[in-house]
This record gives sequence, C-alpha cells and structure tokens, in this order.
Amino acid sequence: MVARARVMRVFLIAGEPSGDKLGAALMRGLKELSPRIDFDGIGGPMMQAEGLESRFPMQELSVMGIAEILPKYRALKRRIAQTAQTVIEMQPDVLITIDSPDFSFRVAKAVKSASQVRTVHYVAPTVWAWRPRRAEKISHFVDHLLALFPFEPPYFTKHGMACDFVGHPVVAEPVPSAAEVSAFRQKYGLGDARLLLVLPGSREGEVKRLSGVFGDAVAQFVAEDTSLRVIVPAAAPVADFVKQAVAGWQVDALVLDPRDMSHDAGAAQKRAAFKAADIALAASGTVSLELAAAQTPMVVAYKMNALSYFLIRRMALVDTVTLVNLVADARVVPEFLGPDCEATAIANALRDTLAAPASQNDAMNVTMERLGRGMEDPGLRAARAVLSGMNE
Repeated sequence: MVARARVMRVFLIAGEPSGDKLGAALMRGLKELSPRIDFDGIGGPMMQAEGLESRFPMQELSVMGIAEILPKYRALKRRIAQTAQTVIEMQPDVLITIDSPDFSFRVAKAVKSASQVRTVHYVAPTVWAWRPRRAEKISHFVDHLLALFPFEPPYFTKHGMACDFVGHPVVAEPVPSAAEVSAFRQKYGLGDARLLLVLPGSREGEVKRLSGVFGDAVAQFVAEDTSLRVIVPAAAPVADFVKQAVAGWQVDALVLDPRDMSHDAGAAQKRAAFKAADIALAASGTVSLELAAAQTPMVVAYKMNALSYFLIRRMALVDTVTLVNLVADARVVPEFLGPDCEATAIANALRDTLAAPASQNDAMNVTMERLGRGMEDPGLRAARAVLSGMNE
C-alpha cells in the first residue's frame, strides 16, 4: 500500500490589502502545485477566500510611516510576540511573510532565533531606494526572497540569500473589454464624459492626510472643464472615511463602494473604472502600476507626517518614488511629495498630463513588459519558487 503524501503546512502573514492580494495568488499557486497543503496565519478577505482563517484582523497591521507606528507600537509588539510564538510552536514547513516589513521582519527574526523554520519573504525590501544595509541584515533571518521587480535579485544574492524575480501580479490582472467599460459607464450614467479618477489611498491615515488636498486640487482642475466627471474608487477598509471626506469636496464625485457587491464584482468594477478613466490622481504606491496596466495617465501625490518625510528623504537613494518612473527608467509621471503635495501644483500637472499623455503611455508599456506581461502567472511563479527553494 502506497502511503499518502504528507500534508505541507504553510504559515502566511499579510498586513495590508496589496499583501492580501499577493498572498491569495500565492496560495492558489501552491494549491495547484502541491494539493495536500494546509494554511495558517494572518490575512485579509482574499486570502481567507483561498482557505486561510486569519488569527486576528489584518487591519491591525496596516500602519505606515515611522511617526504613525509609534502610537500603536505596544499593540504591534504584542502581536509580533504572539505570532512568532505561534509559528515556533506550530513548526510549519515554511513561514511566508508578505510585505509589511515592520511586522514581518520582526516575526521572522524571532522565529529564526528559536527554530529552524524556513523563512520566505514576498516583496523584496526597497534597498535600492533607501537603507541599503537592510539587505545584509535580513540575510540573518530570511532564507529566500521573492522579488516583484527584475532588477532586485543582485542586491540580495550577494549577501547569500536566494532571491527570485517572480513577476508583478498586476500583469496577470484581466483587462476589461470595451463592452465592460461601456457597461460601467452606462450603469452610472456617465455617457461619453471624460473621467477623472481619484485614488486617495487604502489606509485610514492616507485618506485623512490626502483627501483635503486632493479635493482642492480636483476642484481647481474641474473648474477649467466642468464636463469632467470625478470617480473615487474606495478600498473596502476605508470606504466610510472616503465617503465622509468626499462629501466635503467642492465638486460632485461618484464614490465606488466595493462593500455593496461580491469581491469579484468589486474588483471587476474597479478595473473597468481604471480603464474608462482619461486621467488619474493617485496616492503613491502600487496603484500606479494598476493605472499603467489600464493605460491611464496619472499624477502621483503623497503627504505624510513631517517627521516621517524628513527621515525618509534624508535616506532616499532615488529621485522618484513612482514605480512607473522607476521600472521604465523614465521620469514622465509627475509626483508631489511631502511639502510639495499642494493643490494648485497638482491641478496644473493634471491639466498638462491630460493634454499630452503620449510619453506616459510609452513608459507604461515598457513597465508592463519588464514586470512580466505575457509570462507565467506571478502567483504560480512565486509558488514554484517557494517549493523549489524548500526542495533545495
């Protein structure tokens, strides 16, 4: 009688919506390649849909910025200790931490100091942008890195870590058809109007900091062309904050609340909105890649706590934070960060970008090609890399 294959146990940690999305795709890939598998850990609705029962709400970890972390430090410290002890006692085959380095690396370090559990971190830290010494430091407790950008592996392999470029998940997203875009416009009575997409972030702190200046910039921009319609796709965790903020704007805006529909329907509506838009104003982050996939020209802006901005700018090694600019090695997406995040400057950039989007279109195509468009699904590539590393 042939014995059944042993069940592989995987503990995953994600701390924000983008990590939840990566984790869900990775879980699907692992299930396809290794059907006998059990998941445990911390994640959001997308990972839970793939079979994870989160040990506590993922939103507890969605904190960004040095000054923003300080008020929640004690609670995070308790969660770090609790999570690390759970992994040490469980002894899974692999611990996979996904982004959220302030939490993930502390857990991995504690686990590694007390066990031989293999540690994989998904989304290589941006040592090419700031704090380059992190690469050597994390080599002591991270066995394997999964990188989203093709230029990243050499920064880590020289310190003895395995590091695989697995492609960026944005290239695997479905592209809305003309019929889907038309249906979206018809559903909300948008007709043939030009659309301005406004994306003030997926965290409560981001929305609170950005909604005021974004609203003022939009009001100035729309005043020059009152035929423009304003669409604000809200991330589910902050939908109420977005609605409250937008209600105080000087212009009418349609807020898309994904909580009113299934996850798949909400995601499809968001993609249709991105594709339908003529231009976007977005918070800095991975959303710029989603806009690039939709071929939507953009202006990027971000405001953070003054202390966080001061410290990060002092340590920065790059002259842009916008991923399209970085991946395409171009500087075509205007960005307004920290004290430069000012309404009039943003409104002027929106006007100029809408008038001449060609350079951004070229850079967006280059970006998608370099991130793996046309190659194997990134989630499956990530799963294959995890399993290959474990076998080695």
